[in-house]
Amino acid sequence: MDEEYDAIVLGTGLKECILSGMLSVSGKKVLHVDRNKYYGGESASITPLEELFARFGGPPPNETYGRGRDWNVDLIPKFLMANGSLVKLLIHTGVTRYLEFKSVEGSYVYKGGKIFKVPVDQMEALASDLMGMFEKRRFRNFLIYVQDVREDDPKSWKDMDPNVLTMQQIYDKFGLDKNTQDFTGHALALYRDDEYLNDKALQTVRRIKLYSDSLARYGKSPYLYPMYGLGELPQGFARLSAIYGGTYMLDKPIDELVLEDGKVVGVKSGDEVARCKQVYCDPSYVPDRVKKTGKVVRCICLMDHPVPNTRDALSTQVIIPQKQVGRRSDIYVSLVSYTHQVAAQGWFIAMVSTTVETDNPEQEIKPGLDLLGPVRHKFIVVSDFFEPTDDGTATQIFISKSFDATTHFETTCDDVLDIFRRGTGEDFDFSKVKHDLDEEQ
Repeated sequence: MDEEYDAIVLGTGLKECILSGMLSVSGKKVLHVDRNKYYGGESASITPLEELFARFGGPPPNETYGRGRDWNVDLIPKFLMANGSLVKLLIHTGVTRYLEFKSVEGSYVYKGGKIFKVPVDQMEALASDLMGMFEKRRFRNFLIYVQDVREDDPKSWKDMDPNVLTMQQIYDKFGLDKNTQDFTGHALALYRDDEYLNDKALQTVRRIKLYSDSLARYGKSPYLYPMYGLGELPQGFARLSAIYGGTYMLDKPIDELVLEDGKVVGVKSGDEVARCKQVYCDPSYVPDRVKKTGKVVRCICLMDHPVPNTRDALSTQVIIPQKQVGRRSDIYVSLVSYTHQVAAQGWFIAMVSTTVETDNPEQEIKPGLDLLGPVRHKFIVVSDFFEPTDDGTATQIFISKSFDATTHFETTCDDVLDIFRRGTGEDFDFSKVKHDLDEEQ
């Protein structure tokens, strides 16, 4: 360990592993250390099932759950947008050669106590039960507008300049009602609150395009999920970093960060000091450099059936927009199953999550739990959400945010790309990225 590195990465959570891979690929000498004996940090997948039950202090599972080693349960499940930033990073860094993906079968949105398939193209808009006939036409016209927008071609804006108008003004121009605005903003553009309505429309147009481009790639939904669980992702990046000369150490306690003149120069473990120019880490390694900005509640549910009213989909996402249940933040439901090699034959794993708003977090996720039908066993976790207190440029200590309640990776990638920009002084260049997963597989 007593060597000099360009960067030391602490923790093998997904964000840290992606950064380690990106830095290694761009020619940096990286040391990657985790105090745990396993990869993944907060975003680990737990196997065998006995370990999950033990982690939450319960008696071991009985034989009806099948073989314990057939289970890989994500502590923080998330889906990948097929055309999104993370898939582009996976392809760019070559991590896809270590992973196999399956597309998620359905994407649903909650309205008035029921769930409906999210309509994403003109055909689905016209067939959807979410809206009345006249609203369907208005929504279809809105989707056509979004698809036709070319950022460099003012003619394609049809006198509605997305660089000038707010999203609320665009919705109003098409006469879309509040329910339609709700699922468009939360289930297509994947916003977590309604602040976006007052922002320029271009960002939302981009997000809806990303959703429909991702959907066009694989058909049933815009989302992908890795076989054997998300724990495969950090390990994939770890292999990648090793190929580029990165050094990994698990089960290595970190005692302190060594600073000189206010800048990090190394990391101390016992009597050893590894010297470096920069440190990248998750909040748990630097509690004095982060602030708590909220809490997230997550409920892992083991079930022996799919989510009702989803056409027996073996994997799905349901978004419950905040306004539908009188909240300030959305509730997210995700489901994966034995078909992804994360559960024993015939079993399903659902997760319900949201940002905590009251002192009774379990009650807050009830609308999501109510959609699931009978649950065989559930585990509830409430975790603090931390953010760094500064941008790291003065100290060269770059800290990721905790994982939020969303069931997709877009916000995770925003954080990673932002940290990469601060740490290297340049934007990650996606133009070098090959664009098709299929080329890699």
